[in-house]
Amino acid sequence: MTEYQPPGESSGDLFGDPSGGSDAAYDAAYDAAYDAVVLAGGAARRLGGVDKPGVSVGGRALLDRVLAACAGARATVVVAGPRPTARPVIWAREEPPGGGPLAALDAGLRHITADRIVLLSADLPFLHRRTVEGLLTSLDRGTADGVLLTDSDGRDQPLVAAYRTAPLRRELTALTDRHGDLTGLPLRRLTAALDLTRLSDPVASFDCDTWEDIATARARIREHGHVLDEWISAVKDELGIDLDVDTAVLLDLARDAAHGVARPAAPLTTFLVGYAAARAGGDSEAVAEAARKAATLARRWADEDTPPATSPDAPSGDVAPDATPDTRPDAG
Repeated sequence: MTEYQPPGESSGDLFGDPSGGSDAAYDAAYDAAYDAVVLAGGAARRLGGVDKPGVSVGGRALLDRVLAACAGARATVVVAGPRPTARPVIWAREEPPGGGPLAALDAGLRHITADRIVLLSADLPFLHRRTVEGLLTSLDRGTADGVLLTDSDGRDQPLVAAYRTAPLRRELTALTDRHGDLTGLPLRRLTAALDLTRLSDPVASFDCDTWEDIATARARIREHGHVLDEWISAVKDELGIDLDVDTAVLLDLARDAAHGVARPAAPLTTFLVGYAAARAGGDSEAVAEAARKAATLARRWADEDTPPATSPDAPSGDVAPDATPDTRPDAG
């Protein structure tokens, strides 16, 4: 068992962000195939039996938040009864339904072919795509069978992890041979037989088992330091947009338009920038160029509202500062 603390700060961005927050850059730097298995069929007894994957946090179902985090997977299998989701997935079901995590994992593995998978629960409100990619990168750097996160108390979270597929299949087969089937067996029967690397990330590993957890998650995403990122992410998911832009540039543009022109100019200007960027190709460079042009215009507009400096002998009245006096003999 290997203990490993990766570089970078904790609090949800444990693996750092060499792309500066760009998911597109991650895709370019890390395009090796992996599959995802999401377990979403639990009974949610501590939530009163409610459909936990469908509970909304930050305007999005918990399951959709997890699916966004593993959007880079070649194939995503959700082990649960089918339901509407923000993106297409493969549905699978353990037999009998409710047979526990090992039976659900076995059902999910029957639909995937990649050599590596990410195994996730459907109740991780703060899981980010960067975390998923970081797990896979850590897996590739070593020889362990899997890499999993630990929570704030140091406990293993085997449903926030990346695994090599072959050891999973091997140990599931051994457990089936030993017990007859996998129904009701705890997940630790599997993980105890694997060589695992552990990464500490109390934010990304935070799961929602109780209504108190749900309330905590809903409150956190509305904190000042998180609300804008959460809102932009939710809007992009809702509109089906997969585009990373420099939000600071757009916020600066909105500020310049509001202060230099008029307050209502801020949302209208950012809308027009988006429209212009879409006509120009719709990528992040198009957004940046349109924002640059609009910001320059807003500054020129604001500069015209600043009175020019005048000297004591400057002409007064309505005469333009650069006007030439009329020296004709008959000038009145």
